[in-house]
Parts: sequence; C-alpha cells; structure tokens
Amino acid sequence: MLTFAAEFWAKVVKMIKIIVICTLIIATAMLFLCIKVVMRRDGSFASQHIHDSEAMRQRGIHCVLDQDREQRTRSRIAVQERPSA
Repeated sequence: MLTFAAEFWAKVVKMIKIIVICTLIIATAMLFLCIKVVMRRDGSFASQHIHDSEAMRQRGIHCVLDQDREQRTRSRIAVQERPSA
C-alpha cells in the first residue's frame, strides 16, 4: 500500500512540474507579445487580410470571396445561391 501512495504522489509532483513549466512558457510568450504591442507606434499589429496588402493589390490578387463575386457577375450562367431556410 505504501508503494502505491508513493508512486501516486511521484506522478502528481511530476505532473505539477510539467504544468508549471508550460505555464511559464506561455507567460513568456505573452510577455513578448505585449512588449511588441507596446513598442509599436499605433499599438496594434498589421492586418493579415489580402485586401489590405498593397503588393497583392498591385498584382491583382483579391480575397477569394471578392474573386468569386466577380466571376458570378461576369458569367451569364451564374450559380444561384441557395435560399436560406
């Protein structure tokens, strides 16, 4: 009976160590993200959307939803959207 309790508490201690290490890693990552936001002038990250990228606009690349909308309006045989239920 004593060995079972000893093994149990050894596993619990190991699990707590892993949780503490993971928490420290996540806290460090959050700290670095906060520092990056504070150091930026406007305090925000650049947009990751395609339509906000100047280089993509110059190449004529649009969001897939915009491209789909353009193709539907150009085609004489456009696919009709399903009516909502």
